[in-house]
Amino acid sequence: MQLTQHFTLAELTKSSTAERLELDNTPPPEVLPALTSTAEMLERIRSTLGVPVTVTSGYRAWAVNKAVGGVTTSDHAQGRAADIVAPRYGTPLQIARALAPLVDVLGIGQLIYERFGSTSWVHVSTRVPDKRVNRVITITSAGTQLGVQEV
Repeated sequence: MQLTQHFTLAELTKSSTAERLELDNTPPPEVLPALTSTAEMLERIRSTLGVPVTVTSGYRAWAVNKAVGGVTTSDHAQGRAADIVAPRYGTPLQIARALAPLVDVLGIGQLIYERFGSTSWVHVSTRVPDKRVNRVITITSAGTQLGVQEV
């Protein structure tokens, strides 16, 4: 099912963890509008960066979210978030820096630059956090920092 010009439902629900553990990662019908909004946000990001965007993690059924160590309040489990990379644009740090000043324009509710060891990605969500100071943050094994921080 095509959600937007460049993003499909299959792309936003693909999960190697779900496949490996044989977990059903099919979103319920009530999550489809949120997934469509997420895909529309991803289209705006793609257009801004000028290159294809790869979703490394999108929707996660609750069992999948638990299996990957996701928090119980995860936007992924509500179809409202995606973890992305865009290698043709640059590193996740470069992507996060480019998008951070544009969160309002692009309809990004929250942007998180995440880095654990040598692996990094950008988490984008359509949901604005309760504390607006948490709108753009960096999360690493050392903790959480405000803004996009090189770690």
